[in-house]
Amino acid sequence: MSKPKILIFAPREEPPETINALEGLGCELVFGDRAWQLPRSEHEDAVIEAARGAVALMGTSMRHTPISRRIMQASQRLRIVAKYTVGVDDIDTEAATELGIMVCHAPTESNCFGVAETTIAFMLSLLKKVAERDADVRAGKWRTADNFAYYVGSRTSDGFPGQTIGLVGLGRIGTRVAQLLAPWRARIIAYDPYVPPSHFLTHGVMAVDYQTLLRESDVVSFHVVLTRETRYMFGEAELKLMKPNAIVLNTARGKVVDETELARAIAEGRIRGAAIDAFEEEPLPMDSPLHKLGDRVLLSPHSASYTEGGELRQGVAWATRSVVTALKGGIPDNVYNREVLPRWNDRFGGAFLADGPAGATAGATGPGGADRF
Repeated sequence: MSKPKILIFAPREEPPETINALEGLGCELVFGDRAWQLPRSEHEDAVIEAARGAVALMGTSMRHTPISRRIMQASQRLRIVAKYTVGVDDIDTEAATELGIMVCHAPTESNCFGVAETTIAFMLSLLKKVAERDADVRAGKWRTADNFAYYVGSRTSDGFPGQTIGLVGLGRIGTRVAQLLAPWRARIIAYDPYVPPSHFLTHGVMAVDYQTLLRESDVVSFHVVLTRETRYMFGEAELKLMKPNAIVLNTARGKVVDETELARAIAEGRIRGAAIDAFEEEPLPMDSPLHKLGDRVLLSPHSASYTEGGELRQGVAWATRSVVTALKGGIPDNVYNREVLPRWNDRFGGAFLADGPAGATAGATGPGGADRF
């Protein structure tokens, strides 16, 4: 009898401890082609063939060949899809839930807090007009009134209220942004219908609805996962609600923001600027209108979480633990689609992978739970 197979669909130089842990379960490791990760490519049929008969899929992001229903249906023994990163928009999580498959992600400290730090850097760069001042000096100018900066926090000496920072999403990243801003004494508001009121209170954040956040914020920063609910949640109608001096930060996912409408609003002076790390299409096409806005926008190559010494090691380790736990019949601590657990327990709960499914083979059980931030 052949060994159970684990497909590492998007490999990233997995360390020996990962290889040893997975092979120690008696599994055969199959590594995907790195070409599957390349932008503007599609390799679903090849991934389906590689996934055939697999008990687990794991890897980093593979947005141009997402883990689809067809890929997951290639094996009735598939228990888990484990990501090295926090995002799961390249996995059909609804299909996984219907098929009784757990999806696990890796919201590691290095990833989430790295994004939060980049968010602060973006905000300060725009509010303090770093690029404009640099350009002035290089052009022989000195202290132009146009490049007076914005004071971020409130002041007790003259009652200056400071900037209002609006966080769309108060999960791990949004919360860390609020923590980093706390000493600045800025007014922080947030919209997140999935966070309890106590979480806002303990982090000094005022809960508001989305429209109020857009109307009152000087800085709007997105920290949501990409779901049907959040897809293009920021477009023409939302831009019309904003202050003309406001800035937009997107370190979440590209398709949360309608880039064409955002670029048009900046070009027409309806908002002041933006900093963007995640785009609708990646790499950002050279004909994107965002390229024409000069220093009114900061552009970053979807690397907000990339830090020296961070890389994906923590995410690989977490995904490895998740796969080992699932293949031993247990529930990992980082299941994204938790609504799958009753069905997963019926199929695999308590069963070591060599025992096969504990219940029926995969089949549709209806849609999963509500989309979330």
